Amino acid sequence: QVQLVESGGGLVQAGGSLRLSCAASGSIFRFNRMGWYRQAPGKQRELVALITWGGTTNYADSVKGRFTISRDNALNTVYLQMNSLKPEDTAVYYCNAYDTTMHWGQGTQVTVSS
Repeated sequence: QVQLVESGGGLVQAGGSLRLSCAASGSIFRFNRMGWYRQAPGKQRELVALITWGGTTNYADSVKGRFTISRDNALNTVYLQMNSLKPEDTAVYYCNAYDTTMHWGQGTQVTVSS
């Protein structure tokens, strides 16, 4: 069974930075892609960033130039470096992995104060 454990969320002032981590049980090579989604109160869950097995990355327009997704294959971990944070980035952030099905972590709260 796949387990994804997120960490690194918290409270930060606007303009600050956070780095989220997603540790997977077992090798992340088995996943076609991994990514980060977020869900703000009263809104639908949305894709933030993803990275494919081949290393291709994709970002939501709202975070381009501010967020960077990366992975450490040796540690079976995917990261989301978030810089220049804005209050509208406040949400629960979820790690996601896809092989033949979608797998989700439990989520980590990110709160950006103005």
